Amino acid sequence: MSENDNRKVVIELKDVKRDFVVGDEIVHALRGISFKIYEGEFVTIMGTSGSGKSTLLNQLGCLDTPTSGEYILDGTPARKMRRSQRAQLRNRKIGFVFQNYNLLPNTTAVENVELPLMYNKRYNAKQRREAAIEALKAVGLGERLYHKSNQMSGGQMQRVAIARALVNDPAVLLADEATGNLDTRTSFEMLVLFQRLHAEGRTIIFVTHNPEIAQYSSRTIMLRDGKIREDIENNNILSAAEALAALPAPQDD
Repeated sequence: MSENDNRKVVIELKDVKRDFVVGDEIVHALRGISFKIYEGEFVTIMGTSGSGKSTLLNQLGCLDTPTSGEYILDGTPARKMRRSQRAQLRNRKIGFVFQNYNLLPNTTAVENVELPLMYNKRYNAKQRREAAIEALKAVGLGERLYHKSNQMSGGQMQRVAIARALVNDPAVLLADEATGNLDTRTSFEMLVLFQRLHAEGRTIIFVTHNPEIAQYSSRTIMLRDGKIREDIENNNILSAAEALAALPAPQDD
């Protein structure tokens, strides 16, 4: 990235290291990670098992703190915060999308999407419901507001999860293997949605082991052995909508 880049920095890591004690050994999971993510980027973070990808995800999501180094989220240094302060920062600044959806069972789509707003004192019950409905409409689920998880497909459940991640208008959308449990067609439907959100100005970090995902993002950070091995701009971003259109038509059972 250019040192003269005048875009807003949403995330900055400065020489982040994370060590774990395992038995008599110290495992150096992250070995000095430094990068900036700018507002409106769609960044893929990739790495195989043992690369430090999951540890980095926990740092980015304010779920853990570095052993040393600094993590700054939307202008706020997070490392020295108390756990409760990090939780508040996480709720305000990060929208999570998980591989396993993490929806509450026996609750409707709109109730699931309202959940992050329960901790936001700026919203009363009526405003929470209105915001949740708008978020679900934005991901194409306006007709499924009151359906429960067992009444929805995997792709629909992931759309609910994306709506829940968006409802607080976070600084960053953080996706962890968000297409990992989906078939090929549904995966591309999700990528179409992520590309649309990116086009609308959302900042997206997509953590994955799947190299194909990187072709649809604007930048790729590759980890290996706790270090950054590549950090490259993608100057030839593929269209997920075109890839979806090129797939064979689904066959009826």
